[in-house]
Amino acid sequence: MKQLDQFVQQMMESAKLVRSNNPGAATDVIQRALQQAGLMAPATATATVDDAPGMIDLNPAPGFAGKPAAPRARAARALPKTAGAFKRKSAPPADLGPGRFIDGTFSCSAGQRRYKLYIPARAATGPRPLVVMLHGCTQDARDFAAGTAMNSVAEEHNCLVLYPEQERSANANGCWNWFEPGQQRRGSGEPAIIAGMARQVAAEHGGDASKVFAAGLSAGGAMAAILGAEYPDLFAAVGVHSGLAAGTGKDMISGLHAMKRAPQAATAKSKVPVIVFHGDADHVVNADNGDAVLRQFADAHGALTQEHIRGDAAGRGYSRTSWRNAQGQRIAEHWLIHGAAHAWMGGKAAGSHTDATGPNASKEMLAFFLEQRP
Repeated sequence: MKQLDQFVQQMMESAKLVRSNNPGAATDVIQRALQQAGLMAPATATATVDDAPGMIDLNPAPGFAGKPAAPRARAARALPKTAGAFKRKSAPPADLGPGRFIDGTFSCSAGQRRYKLYIPARAATGPRPLVVMLHGCTQDARDFAAGTAMNSVAEEHNCLVLYPEQERSANANGCWNWFEPGQQRRGSGEPAIIAGMARQVAAEHGGDASKVFAAGLSAGGAMAAILGAEYPDLFAAVGVHSGLAAGTGKDMISGLHAMKRAPQAATAKSKVPVIVFHGDADHVVNADNGDAVLRQFADAHGALTQEHIRGDAAGRGYSRTSWRNAQGQRIAEHWLIHGAAHAWMGGKAAGSHTDATGPNASKEMLAFFLEQRP
């Protein structure tokens, strides 16, 4: 039997087990299928920080661990972990910036999510830009803030930073459900919740409605791409780190395939600037997906001038390609980080799924965002 056929058959077997109220056995079948397909490390595998210099941990694919609260409702969105049993050293204290880091909750007809919001210590001199940061699987808002250090970067530019947080009841591993059609459309599901949250926070905390941006890592990066494609009237630019193009997956199986090899993505309907970061040694989400994200948004702008730069930052080489419009403004930018795996570049060890080497993704993304003109 061909590997793909065997994989699909095992996925169907797992679905039957879930329907028969045996999610534990379903988990075993899914994990075995992923291991055989090369999408998951064996459960006995272990690693420490010393095994992966400069990287705290792998950010696993959307997953499910243990018994879900509602097997029937969660089965389609429960993609198994890919990293096996990984160990972490104790993380240093997190620097969450000198400003206020407050908690909030947003509710709308599409659902409810909690969030954290960073408000700079500096006095506002006018409406502030708002950056929406979407965490990856197994992360939460505080962890993502600590790892990306975006609060400190935002403090320098007097920006608000919003961190929506996925509910474990919506995805057992805390992943944004980028691979579900119902979570890929304007006015529906998680995109509607995040967009509504961004609008409310901007209105209540002095945000600049013309300077709202979205960025994310892995599953969060895929959701940021969806927000850019579906809400071009709200998001002035998006940043996708180790993520996938909008609309890439249509179900669990196609989502897993896309992570290994990027399918062709539909061109965005509107001209939304995009900045992409991806490691060329990423074995969780193949680097081809970064190219697909870039094409999805850059192609909507038509003919652009390209600029290619090779360099080194903090011990890591990179290739950067920038696309500029007739006015010389950067419209799209792609950073391919050589030797980097599935982690936020230039990140801090206080958070998970970070790589302290290479260009600082937080600084580069925010600089790109603030360069955009309405």
